[in-house]
Amino acid sequence: MAEAVAQREEKGGSGGMWLSLLAILSGTFVAILNNSLITVALPSMVNIFGSTTEKMQWVLTGYMLANAVMIPMSGSLSAKFGSKRIFVLSLGAFTVSSVLCALAWNDISIIAFRVIQGISGGMIMPLGMSMIYMIVPREKIGMALGIFGIASMTAPALGPTLGGYLIEFLSWQFLFLIGVPFGVFAVLMSMILLKETPKKPELSFDYLGAFLSIFGFGTLLLAFSQGQSQGWNSFYIVILFFVAIISLALFIWVELGKEHPLLDLRLLKIPVFSISILTSSFVMMGMMGGIFLMPIFLQNIQGLTAMETGILLMPQSIAMAVMMPISGKLMDKYGVGPIGLVGLIIMSVTTFELHNLASDSMHEWINMIMTIRGIGIGLCMMTLNAVGMNAVPRQSVGDASPLSNVLRQVMSSFAIALLTVVMQTRQTFHMSSISDNLNTNVATQLLTGLGGLYTQAGVDVASGTAGASTILYGMMAKEAMVRGLGDTFLVSAIPIVLSIPFLYFLHKKPEKTEKAPQQKTAA
Repeated sequence: MAEAVAQREEKGGSGGMWLSLLAILSGTFVAILNNSLITVALPSMVNIFGSTTEKMQWVLTGYMLANAVMIPMSGSLSAKFGSKRIFVLSLGAFTVSSVLCALAWNDISIIAFRVIQGISGGMIMPLGMSMIYMIVPREKIGMALGIFGIASMTAPALGPTLGGYLIEFLSWQFLFLIGVPFGVFAVLMSMILLKETPKKPELSFDYLGAFLSIFGFGTLLLAFSQGQSQGWNSFYIVILFFVAIISLALFIWVELGKEHPLLDLRLLKIPVFSISILTSSFVMMGMMGGIFLMPIFLQNIQGLTAMETGILLMPQSIAMAVMMPISGKLMDKYGVGPIGLVGLIIMSVTTFELHNLASDSMHEWINMIMTIRGIGIGLCMMTLNAVGMNAVPRQSVGDASPLSNVLRQVMSSFAIALLTVVMQTRQTFHMSSISDNLNTNVATQLLTGLGGLYTQAGVDVASGTAGASTILYGMMAKEAMVRGLGDTFLVSAIPIVLSIPFLYFLHKKPEKTEKAPQQKTAA
């Protein structure tokens, strides 16, 4: 199937191929931009809807869960009904659900509409990636994936800044409505430019596999996202992990016995593909450290607004977006080894350097480190993914894309859960250490001085002492949080370093003489 599509695209000329890539790029951009807009606006939406932080968190969690359980189904549905049809329907449903989210009247309704949006958006990314492998020749796939990666990095770069602006100066409805024109454009572009892939209507849908994947991946991601708030030893979280393990074990057993499974786990027998997923998952864990931890530091420690945080972090995302097509071009020429090694070393060093953060760290220093880190991510992230997909036969890319996407989704959720545990554990440790090592005389003098300021302002002695104690405790808690964040950045550098040796198994020099026989025959 994929071979036929690729030959048809090559005959149509490279212009049609790159226009098709533009259509896929626009669709992916819509989905990623929407989620990055919502992230920074959650605190404001809690007040707007008169809800709680725990309840409003389901605006993100519900979307993530619905998104994850739909990814495994993208390969089967596209094979049965055609990739273009499912891609366009997903984009159309995503756009309509964006309008519904803007019309939400309370917290329950917006959570429900976000789940619908997650269901429709879950197949956009894996379908987009699999169609790229169908329409782009293998010798140009690095460059194509680099351009595809622009959407993955430009949208998160714009999202926090744009989301902060919209929530501050306009209204929360524009967080969803702003993506509607992009969605309509993506649907029209896809309908006009994309060619339909061959369909296999005789394929039967794997209902049992779908049921087990929903329960397995859904409960696993829910446990990761709720574990810290509910308690990792709580009955609720233990039951979720139990259901996830049993469901996924049955899912693996069922899928390995199917001729046309929902997720073709047999592809993991391809060594390069499996190692690529493992390596990129490690890199994803390290990358999530900066994405997840830095906004906490900038807003909770340095007091920046969501918009200011987005502006400060934008150069990193721009650096990633710029390096994506460059790294793809370099990979096509030199292979993944040298490009991935340079990227991973840059990521390791800069992530390690972030453990030196202090409450008064200069923004120029943070910006420089994060931008260099973005260059490293741009060099290695897409190349590691591309080398694995290149090892898969063309006719199987429709199955390989959802498999790699769902595994990386699980690893991203696991990374956030793990880093949250590390951050809070180390924060508690440092708070205890600061309390034990606090100089009693210095603390007494500080409390006396602060209490005197309260007394001069007309506050009674008891209230002044209580206020001074609160200020001192806040200073200690702030310092403990900074140290905890530094330790967590140190931990997030470990999986990046661990991924470097795997490059040995992935590196293969590109074959420069592959076209010579074709040119000789043509002559």
